[in-house]
Amino acid sequence: MTRARTFIALLAVTVGALLLGAQGAMAADGVGLWGRTDDKVITYWGFALLVFFAVIVIGLSMLQNRLESRKEREREELERLRRD
Repeated sequence: MTRARTFIALLAVTVGALLLGAQGAMAADGVGLWGRTDDKVITYWGFALLVFFAVIVIGLSMLQNRLESRKEREREELERLRRD
């Protein structure tokens, strides 16, 4: 799949998701898909976002570290084979 097709597919999925969520966003008196929105709900969502982004950053950093170490091991192995 080319980059253009991937981008168009991602754009279509994003627009579809936004259109599906529009009903809940336009609900009256703060009652949407979740139910009545009050300060407690907003606070919990805020905490959940903080935890989500912290976990994402830690997880992706660990993945990057693992890939970098693998790259270094392969580089050392190639250097060892060239010397022999």
